[in-house]
Amino acid sequence: MAAEFAYPDNAAKTADARAEPHDTPGTLSSSNGPAERAEPEFKTEKMSLSMGPSHPSTHGVLRLQMELDGEILTKADPVIGYLHRGDEKIAENMTYNQFVPYTDRLDYLAPLANNMAYAIAVERLARLEVPPRCQAIRVITAEMARISSHLMGLGAFGLDVGAWSVLLYTLNEREKLYKLFEELTGARFTTSYTRIGGVSRDVPDGWLGRVNAFCDQFLPILEETLALLTRNKIFMDRTVGVGVIAKEDALAFGLTGPNLRGSGVPLDLRKDRPYSGYDNYEFDVPVGTKGDCYDRYLVRGEEMRQSVRIIRQVIAKFPGGAWYATDARKIFAPPKEKILSSMEELIQNFMLVTEGPQMPAGEVYFEAENPKGILGFYIVSKGGGVPWRLKIRAPSFCNLSILPKICVGWLISDVVAILGSLDFVMGECDR
Repeated sequence: MAAEFAYPDNAAKTADARAEPHDTPGTLSSSNGPAERAEPEFKTEKMSLSMGPSHPSTHGVLRLQMELDGEILTKADPVIGYLHRGDEKIAENMTYNQFVPYTDRLDYLAPLANNMAYAIAVERLARLEVPPRCQAIRVITAEMARISSHLMGLGAFGLDVGAWSVLLYTLNEREKLYKLFEELTGARFTTSYTRIGGVSRDVPDGWLGRVNAFCDQFLPILEETLALLTRNKIFMDRTVGVGVIAKEDALAFGLTGPNLRGSGVPLDLRKDRPYSGYDNYEFDVPVGTKGDCYDRYLVRGEEMRQSVRIIRQVIAKFPGGAWYATDARKIFAPPKEKILSSMEELIQNFMLVTEGPQMPAGEVYFEAENPKGILGFYIVSKGGGVPWRLKIRAPSFCNLSILPKICVGWLISDVVAILGSLDFVMGECDR
């Protein structure tokens, strides 16, 4: 089910005000698009200006090469590659499990979701079905990662447009999530939790109850945080009608995730092509109506509410049984107590560590609904424990492609708001 947003009354007034023409030449004149400059009486020379790659508003090492007519952009080209690490080529020189920590470093704000997408891709290559308990654990961690990522995006976006308090609220809630991540995985940030055929360990005693308790206290704090922005006059002046992405343009440029849904396209792989048991849970897909910065903010706020809704359902239906694929002897390592007591299990573990999980020849493409959009892995295998080719479809890379179109005509200060609303991560963009 897709849920559309209704703008607050004062947001509609702000959009109307933007639509009124101004008397001063060269100022903003429309909420449906960028500024239109009146022809000046004298000719001015355009100026070239770089924003980034070391700049707080570029959310990492993005360089935006701008051409300015006064303070209005006439051209904006994103320059990427400053964080390029060659992850795809690295993956072709190590075993499937050895690449799991590298997926942490893609969208490093949601490593648990990256782990899950990669593991499912390899499991589909191996034609391996993981148990329901493993699927449930992965869904919980992926939705917690979605909340964590959106909180960081929301806090940074607020900070970009002058709302400092929002960041303090969101960082405080992310700290609570990090404590839960540490209890489960042993790490706060780069978790490397998922394995091909399962997860590295089962949930500890009482952990699900603590996740439920977090959800109970999180929702009121989320509403309080969003209330700082939703009807805030300054925030709305900076976002309503700014950086509008038409539905057709969003599809043409390959946008996914909240940036696509903010433009009114209700595409969510958790609904449209369910994986890991998502079809067993009820949730809504929020979509925007105008496709501006304000809509993209509203979509992410609602997505956090829906993530809490999913987590509660998973915990209520949490299945028993194994947390890894027990019949995948050549793919998943045996329990440690068996490795230390049985020669057969010791040999099996030695072969997995040295040669990697053994995969059949073939190719597979799998994509998952990550916080930034659709994260896809294309894997080609010639058999054995190392992929012959591996390619990554990074959502932030595709989402940034529309910048040259939507930035032209806006002021430099508007570009800051547009970048914040796209909520990209350069770790997965550059790979």
